[in-house]
Amino acid sequence: MRRDPLGSSGVMRLQKKIRNRSRLSRGRAKQRIGRATGNRRMRAEGLTDRISGGVRKFGEDIRKQLKVASRGIQRTIGR
Repeated sequence: MRRDPLGSSGVMRLQKKIRNRSRLSRGRAKQRIGRATGNRRMRAEGLTDRISGGVRKFGEDIRKQLKVASRGIQRTIGR
């Protein structure tokens, strides 16, 4: 029996990654459009979307690094 390489939680992580990256890209686009049109509100929304996506991406990276570190510790201990 073959295992799903992502598993059910892997699919959720992938969906979150896609959502966070799209928020980052959407924020950049809004910011540029706001800057080009002189629309302060659009520029501010873009900035908040971009920062939000970046912070979430940073959280993903930290989570991944902690997982790798914990596996290394478990191997060292011998579990």
